[in-house]
Amino acid sequence: MAKGWYVVHTYSGYELKAKEGLENRIKQEGMEDYFSEILVPTETVVSVVKGQRKTSQRKIYPGYIIVQMEMNEKTWHLVKDTPKIIGFAGNSQNPKPMSEREVASLMKQIHEGASRVKPKLDYSEGDLLKIIDGPFSGFTGTIDEINPDKRKLRVLVSIFGRSTPVELEFSQVEKA
Repeated sequence: MAKGWYVVHTYSGYELKAKEGLENRIKQEGMEDYFSEILVPTETVVSVVKGQRKTSQRKIYPGYIIVQMEMNEKTWHLVKDTPKIIGFAGNSQNPKPMSEREVASLMKQIHEGASRVKPKLDYSEGDLLKIIDGPFSGFTGTIDEINPDKRKLRVLVSIFGRSTPVELEFSQVEKA
């Protein structure tokens, strides 16, 4: 029987413990042939705290892990009876595997999250910012426009008494 990817609901904040517990139970029961991968999808996030850049991992789907497994009664019970795991997402009695498209999209998101650092977005239009990097370092301005896809902001900076729009990356600013 082919292995499919299943979404498993865990206690929020215990995704890594649930993954670890499931891996240990699989080894104890000798069921390694029925399971392939267990993922806690994360992405890298950069935030600026007190002028310092800080990189951290953020879960893409808090409260869920993704398990590649062969579904049968024994494997279903093994997953369901693991501590910190609530059950399968969707129809928990008869779970359906993720579609190929969903798996491809998830894998793309995980790989992009690893290669492209995403800033923590806690800005909104009109916020006052201090520029901490680049040629306008030391200036302050207000956010005019936010482009989260390109990770850029348009900030209105007062230069020689005139409001001048400046395009900056999220990592070049911090809240004033």
